[in-house]
Amino acid sequence: MRFLLLVRNRLAHAVLAVIGIVVVTFFLVHLLPGDPARSIVGIRATPELIAEIRNRLGVDRPLPAQLFGYFGQILQGDLGKSFVLRIDVRELIFARLPQTLLLVGYAGVLAIFISIPLALIAAFRQGRLSDQVIRSSLVVALGVPSFWLGVLLVTFLALRTGWFPSGGTGDGFLDTLWHFFLPAFTLAVSFLAVVVRSLRASLLEVLVSDYVALARLKGIRRGRLITHHLLRNSVKPALTIFGLNLSYLLGTSVIVESIFAINGIGNTLIGAILSRDFLVVQGIALTFGILVIGINLLVDMTRLALDPREVS
Repeated sequence: MRFLLLVRNRLAHAVLAVIGIVVVTFFLVHLLPGDPARSIVGIRATPELIAEIRNRLGVDRPLPAQLFGYFGQILQGDLGKSFVLRIDVRELIFARLPQTLLLVGYAGVLAIFISIPLALIAAFRQGRLSDQVIRSSLVVALGVPSFWLGVLLVTFLALRTGWFPSGGTGDGFLDTLWHFFLPAFTLAVSFLAVVVRSLRASLLEVLVSDYVALARLKGIRRGRLITHHLLRNSVKPALTIFGLNLSYLLGTSVIVESIFAINGIGNTLIGAILSRDFLVVQGIALTFGILVIGINLLVDMTRLALDPREVS
């Protein structure tokens, strides 16, 4: 019963958060300089033509009226039509969202495969040179801006050596994974330090536990000790950190998609901001918000299912 109550509270908070995202995004977008009507007809258009276009787009109404009208559209599943591209915003998002989700998911998988061995080495060699090098390197990597790292990877591993594609999405699943490797790695580096540090701390705590000491006395091989005792009991706290930081990658993907010419919703968002395409900006911001809330909600549900006492 307590579990269901906590789930209901989390869902209620999620709904309120979505409403808040819609309101804040709406007013922030309308504070941007520029006029969508002028962007459509050009700078040489007459005031009469601009006024007519503004009336057709509905942007000449008071902001509260536009906001309530937008809420009504959202409740009907309608995010409006792009001023510039002249297509439905929902169709545009559905067409380009898979690229972004694949990129973020790929980055998450890379982060897992890199984090586990690094955390194991750092934990087993605590205080030694390898531990110090791993932790220092990850702190440096955490401070490297994603756009700068992306430019470096494109310059040295794509343009100069030709080892990887410099951009695009590829043709077919394997080719897409090859094209997405550099941008996914760029995203993964941005939060490796957080995941490795969390997993290392959990591993160190488990290493001094009684059941690990008993397993060592029984002569259990290191491989079995790692998989059946250490990782199994250390991964839960790290998974929570991983899930929370995975939502951070959605925001970072906006920059990375632009660098590597990936036609996801992040790249689309930048184009919509530059062209003052308000409805596209609002729709993508709402999509990002729902994804972030969904990831955090999934993390909470996982923690509740594992141990309801962990969440108050």
